[in-house]
Amino acid sequence: MSTPRKIITSFYTVLILVWGLGTPVFSQEKAYARSVIKALTSPAFKGRGYVEKGDKTASAFIAAAFKKSGLLPLNKGSYYQDFNLPVNTFPGKVEVKLNGQLLVTAKDYLVGASSPAVHGHFKVIPVRRQDISTDQELNALVLKAKDAFILLDDRPLEKESAEAQRSISANVRALKTSENLNFKGLIIFTKEKLTWTTLTYQTIRPVITINKADLDPASIHQIDVNVDVKFIPEYQTRNVCGMIRGSSGTDSTIVISAHFDHLGLLGKKVYFPGANDNASGVAMLLSFVKHFAKQQPKYNTIFLAFSGEEIGILGSKAYVENPLTDLSKIRFMVNFDLAGTGEEGIKVVNGTVFRKEFDRLVQLNDQYKLVPKVEIRGEACKSDHCRFYEKGVPSFFIYTQGGIQAYHDIYDREETLPLTEFDHYFELMVRFFNSF
Repeated sequence: MSTPRKIITSFYTVLILVWGLGTPVFSQEKAYARSVIKALTSPAFKGRGYVEKGDKTASAFIAAAFKKSGLLPLNKGSYYQDFNLPVNTFPGKVEVKLNGQLLVTAKDYLVGASSPAVHGHFKVIPVRRQDISTDQELNALVLKAKDAFILLDDRPLEKESAEAQRSISANVRALKTSENLNFKGLIIFTKEKLTWTTLTYQTIRPVITINKADLDPASIHQIDVNVDVKFIPEYQTRNVCGMIRGSSGTDSTIVISAHFDHLGLLGKKVYFPGANDNASGVAMLLSFVKHFAKQQPKYNTIFLAFSGEEIGILGSKAYVENPLTDLSKIRFMVNFDLAGTGEEGIKVVNGTVFRKEFDRLVQLNDQYKLVPKVEIRGEACKSDHCRFYEKGVPSFFIYTQGGIQAYHDIYDREETLPLTEFDHYFELMVRFFNSF
């Protein structure tokens, strides 16, 4: 016969076990997320772009994580969904000298993502914004600059009128892309932060943007430039797609997504790590994979890691045009992008559209005191949720706010990404998915 003390102890043990069966268990996800981000942002992944198979390396890493957690591959036994995209790449030499001084790539300058290849020694003609306020001034400049680079000091000396600003902006666009203007290339001197991108096309002339504090643009009269460029009309990349079957036995589906691609390489030596954008979103996605592999969700849960987001949300476009499951069965989709901060909470795109689900998310956050705040936002076709939303799929795109300002530059690194609210954010979203 048990003593009263043993009975009480057994009672509380059973109570705790029963309570635990109905309550999600949240371990510390930040350490795992950090390991994922560290891997994805390492030099071996080449910035997860389309030079030296950076995208393939990243997608293989994600597919291996899917397999380890026992996800079902969605594409006839494969986790991959191949598709093609056009891309302008910079696989070789990228070197710029002004007046013989070598500039530091991605710190002092960036080559425009749509630029063609250019090699040689050229004269530079410096001008100021106010020097191209009319078409006549623009045409006179271009005539003088044949076989030369124009260096535009893009800092306004004083407040420009709305009319002057429109005229100058139109002429700057013409200098960048007009095929009717005949000169060698454009250099833009700016005080704005240097941010890069990746593009599906190539324009008529090279554009180099410079932000270097000790440089006097008026003193520059020559440029030595060697930039290798390869335009690929049909580059084959791939999404990564897996699923966990739900306990309900229905075909209702929840979709969790994030894009894994980033900007890749600018030359042989410089790559863009993309820690917050969007290794952090992939870390969140894989954290959900681990969680739901151990705690079966109620509904079928599909995990989609997209390529081609940075170049025009093309991976998600390829998916919805060739869906691997019935889009009409999706109860809700949440796309995670920029998940690595959170000091100022999270913002929910499409919150005004799907107000019931947004209010539920706010209620859960208020109840469990997790992230600092949950802010609402309307429609914005800024990430992969958009392609699904256009097809009628109810969806959110959520991103964290506050913290570091690094974005589309070489400073978006794992070691400076705080992951301030990652654990709380993860817990909030697990509770949200379980509320369906």
